[in-house]
Amino acid sequence: MQLTERINRIQISPTAAVIAEAEKLKAKGVDIADFGPGEPDFPTPEHIKKAAIRAIEQNFTKYTATGGIMPLREAICAWHKRELKSNYEPKECVVNVGGKHSIFNAVSVLVQQGDQVIIPAPYWVSYPDIVKYAGGTPIHVETRPEDGFSVKANVIEKAIGPKTRMVILSSPNNPTGGVVPPDEYERILAVCKKHKVWLMSDECYSHFTYHPHKPYSIASVADSKEHVVIIGSMSKTFAMTGWRIGYTLAPEALVQATVKLQSQSTSNPTSIAQYAALEAMRGSMDSVPVMLAEYARRRRRIVDGLRAIPGVTCEDPGGAFYAFPNVAAHLANGTAGSALAKNTTELAKLLLDKARVALVPGDAFGAPGYLRLSYATSIERIEEGLRRLERFFSRAEAAA
Repeated sequence: MQLTERINRIQISPTAAVIAEAEKLKAKGVDIADFGPGEPDFPTPEHIKKAAIRAIEQNFTKYTATGGIMPLREAICAWHKRELKSNYEPKECVVNVGGKHSIFNAVSVLVQQGDQVIIPAPYWVSYPDIVKYAGGTPIHVETRPEDGFSVKANVIEKAIGPKTRMVILSSPNNPTGGVVPPDEYERILAVCKKHKVWLMSDECYSHFTYHPHKPYSIASVADSKEHVVIIGSMSKTFAMTGWRIGYTLAPEALVQATVKLQSQSTSNPTSIAQYAALEAMRGSMDSVPVMLAEYARRRRRIVDGLRAIPGVTCEDPGGAFYAFPNVAAHLANGTAGSALAKNTTELAKLLLDKARVALVPGDAFGAPGYLRLSYATSIERIEEGLRRLERFFSRAEAAA
């Protein structure tokens, strides 16, 4: 079968591939210590679920406006202003089918053949492929573990060239948990303004930050609006991953272009999910500090546990719910004796096959030598996973 050149530019999401392999084993009854899924393990709060049920009962099951129902667009703007100090109007907001869709649409209407997009590494796996699909070229700049994987404005400026169209930042970052400090974020914005480059700010983990970090949006800076695209999502903050509701905040012309694209692709996001999202935006956020406190507890345990494994180092993530250990010492040309694998892709497969631990290789995130472990799972499963990892890296099971 002959497929288009644009679809052959991209690959299936590596995180989705890991989850699929783990699910196959689980279906056979195999006990997997699963650190793969990047989603909260908490249920969607009751008041949000009940709002969806009411929407069904009241027959809010028809098409809506392509860009989302007006009450939701108003509520998103009000929530973002209250929580993150921005100043958007509903005409500058469009509701999308999840945060990934928001990013896909924004890149599709701003990036064209030959454009370059700067993406700090490690990066979320979908950024480069979305850029490639649009005809752009990802330009990766490095971040350092000693900086908490926070990208620097001067590094971005050095990478900007005549074809640079956009910079994509996520803070807190998936996979590292890195958080860009507000003052550095403002310097990055200044660089983007200077060079007339769009700054896309992915805020999907905005409310999962650990002391001393706090939720922050670059949209809170005066005169930022004409240079910034804000990407948001209900998925993480409100444990609504499967509901597929995201949003874009941007200048009105960009929003209208997104609505036009959406009108010819997905049409409106699911009506029922929109009414659930409306309740999320208007209702209590009491579930958020509860989730964050539990993630902080798990974070401490998994980072300490990983650091206790010889040849493994791990930074404290500043946000999100991922540990990102460096296991390069156990790879070919490493320092921990005989190599367990050539790279982390091979290592992740061995861990699943031999130790029954599911995680995502750092290669997928542009970070050779690293692994991503989601700690959006119970302390009990974290303990079991750490035991299996310790046995594996001590070579007890790797050679079995």
